[in-house]
Amino acid sequence: MSFLGFKNSRIYVYGKGIVETSLTIENGHISNIGNEVDALVELPKKYIVIPGFVDKHTHGANHADFMNPSIDDIKKILSSVVKEGTTSLLATTMTQSIDAIKASLKNIGEYINSNNCGVEILGIHLEGPFVNTKFAGAQPPEYIINCDVDVFKELNETSLNNIKQVTLACEQNGMELIKYLSQNNIVASVGHSNSEYDMVIEAADCGATSITHTYNAQRGIHHRDIGVVGAAMLDDRFSCELICDLIHVSPAAIKLLYKTKGKNRICLITDSIEAKYMPDGQYSLGGQPVYVKDNAARLENGTLAGSTLKMNEAVYNFKKTLNLSLEEAVDCATINPAKILGVDDRKGSIEIGKDADLIVVDEDMNVYMTICRGEVVYSII
Repeated sequence: MSFLGFKNSRIYVYGKGIVETSLTIENGHISNIGNEVDALVELPKKYIVIPGFVDKHTHGANHADFMNPSIDDIKKILSSVVKEGTTSLLATTMTQSIDAIKASLKNIGEYINSNNCGVEILGIHLEGPFVNTKFAGAQPPEYIINCDVDVFKELNETSLNNIKQVTLACEQNGMELIKYLSQNNIVASVGHSNSEYDMVIEAADCGATSITHTYNAQRGIHHRDIGVVGAAMLDDRFSCELICDLIHVSPAAIKLLYKTKGKNRICLITDSIEAKYMPDGQYSLGGQPVYVKDNAARLENGTLAGSTLKMNEAVYNFKKTLNLSLEEAVDCATINPAKILGVDDRKGSIEIGKDADLIVVDEDMNVYMTICRGEVVYSII
């Protein structure tokens, strides 16, 4: 249902912090901040209105996967993630056969081009097949191929030109593809990579701007070559994805990344799979069996295989681990990913003229209401 806005409520207004004010919504956008209208909802003081989360790396939820060429799967995922405050996302694919990837891309692309309500799919994150078998992680190694501009063009055409981010291993003949992506305003993200430091810096010179799930499935720091992780930390051109479930990355590693990157160059993601919102048991990722126990998803060999993390949990864990303000933690799940994706003109913060993507939370990041472009899509208030 359409929603008019809030009055006399605690609202995180970008550039001002959390202030008691009013917010009006018209035609799916924030039309006014500060002027009170009688019809608006006044929230109890325990609630805070913040921008909706932008998850630029998620594979699925609720027993549904974006790799499945099914509109029902897409709808199941989107109807689930509203409960954690996600209002926009990149639908993320997996390394699989080219035909399987194409079927997924076609399905997601057609959904994006025909649907304009609820959680917004901002585009597609193509994770693989242009990765390195040494750091395949949960990407099926038999389908991994070298970076290829012509293959990418074919995949993007199949998606109706909806690919917005590509995870690739730059050492797999990746520089030409990185240049092509950069020239076409598509995020080139280094991941599943065995690159040495110098090559990662060369990737940045060619236009790479992101590191996929920093620390995970990539060459780590050695004192004679600091690899992908070291380059990610040292080079300010990189924005770093982080799976903050306290399983993929330790609290100390989170602190180290924050100390080197600061609050403006970290993007919290879930990397969630179909097991999110489901009980422990056996699931699937990229055609491989995944076993979930105590919130950790692993392949049979013990390799971590995505997560069951929710975005509000990621923000809470990040805030608590680093002892941050709510605003600082929220920025890493809202305005930071919006900026790297080039949609910060309409997403990622509460400002006049932007999309009314809003969530109502408490200090512990429990989600009570989710609003997508002015429409209430979830509420327990």
